[in-house]
Amino acid sequence: MTRRSRSSDRWLKEHFADPFVQRAQSEGWRSRAVFKLEELDRREKLLKPGGICLDLGAAPGAWSQYAKRRVGRNGRVIATDILPMPQLPGVQFMQGDFREAAVFEQVLALLPQGQVDVVLSDMAPNLSGVDVIDQPRSMYLAELALDMAGRVLKPGGDALIKVFQGVGFQEFVHSARARFARVKLVKPQASRSRSPEIYLLAMQFRLV
Repeated sequence: MTRRSRSSDRWLKEHFADPFVQRAQSEGWRSRAVFKLEELDRREKLLKPGGICLDLGAAPGAWSQYAKRRVGRNGRVIATDILPMPQLPGVQFMQGDFREAAVFEQVLALLPQGQVDVVLSDMAPNLSGVDVIDQPRSMYLAELALDMAGRVLKPGGDALIKVFQGVGFQEFVHSARARFARVKLVKPQASRSRSPEIYLLAMQFRLV
């Protein structure tokens, strides 16, 4: 049997002692990440009854789970991820790598063009711990999410995109500001303080 390292043991102890992990388990959410979205949604009113939401990098599904509750029976949540995701009632899920053109087009085909209210992206690459490798990968995913938002959002729609600060970050923010009337950088309480992740909240999409 493989013995866990001390760092793995520390991570597991910290993980299960995390109040957000404990709360997610007790409330039936698929991961602690739900509380990042919940905080920002309560503050900014991103998700509304009857809305249409696209969730990129959705697995294991906590954001889609929350979004479906918020948009209700008359709303739609379309989710996609390279990883499998157990079925969620009322959520349309497509597994595939939307960096591939064929998958990208399949995702677009599920959406009413120019009618999506909110694009969510909690996507992140598998981190190697080497910044010169991880940062370009994370920026590429953020740029894909922003490009997808530009294709599917209706005028006035919003996007919430995870991004890591580093090379390319300022250019990414500048690109978002050219397409949205309001852009904020936010770090929810549930985002671990040591994590370099931050969320770009882009509101009031405008056609250019």
